Amino acid sequence: MPIRDAFKDVFLPLVGEPTAPALAAIETCVAAAADLGAKITALAVEEDISVRPKVALWPDLETAAETEAVRSVTDSQGLLNAFKNAASRLNVRADGRLHRLAAHLIAPSLAEHARFSDLTLAPVKPHDSRSEHIIETLLFESGRPLLLCPEATELRPKFENVMIAWDHSARAARAVGDALPILQGATSVRVITVTDEKTDAIMQSGADLVDHLREHGVFTAFETVKIDGSSIGKVIGSWAQAHAIDAIVMGGYHHSRLNEVVWGGVTKTVIGEPPCWVMMSH
Repeated sequence: MPIRDAFKDVFLPLVGEPTAPALAAIETCVAAAADLGAKITALAVEEDISVRPKVALWPDLETAAETEAVRSVTDSQGLLNAFKNAASRLNVRADGRLHRLAAHLIAPSLAEHARFSDLTLAPVKPHDSRSEHIIETLLFESGRPLLLCPEATELRPKFENVMIAWDHSARAARAVGDALPILQGATSVRVITVTDEKTDAIMQSGADLVDHLREHGVFTAFETVKIDGSSIGKVIGSWAQAHAIDAIVMGGYHHSRLNEVVWGGVTKTVIGEPPCWVMMSH
């Protein structure tokens, strides 16, 4: 299936302040939707905070509340305006909405909206706890693949050089299946496993994936990359940057979420600061 026929509609959650990196990420995500030939729906969310001055004369109460409301609306509206302007310039079919939600409802509400799209494009603020929480919720509760877009990195809105981070797990297999249209449309696909041990099982698993992809018109090769005292997540990022990779395909949370939080992990490292586009499934 051609890539432009595979993803009919994509979802773009917009949370936070309209900073320069956030606006650049919105532009990139809209351009990626254009390259995919998909309709893009954005949901800008502002946190519902009730603020009242501790001491104020009664005529000033309404004014104080309105001032706070205008400030909040303006921040979220700035994200939505940037989205609409980018969609108009790039001639992309688009729909944009603005919702106000309590803080604890933002992540689950975004995951619920994501269920009705083929793919979620998720802007990622580097090492930001709220951004990580939203991505984790989308990963576990939407049932759809995510395409992470790092705000701090300049990206091409194309997926020509793609890398599969293969750890032989069911989650990685799910990610490969979800990313198949992107893999079929890529110019180059590389399959790597980060390990210090080239066991027969590891080599056979990589070879089996190469054979499977060949049946879908994706011609690639498998190789292992040594950890050499680093972390798997950092090795994946360094390898991607060294080989000019546009997008990484990987499964999310191979270990339990608790282990990832306590010990760190591949998913946590990549979500904290994606080195490029990262397509992730669970």
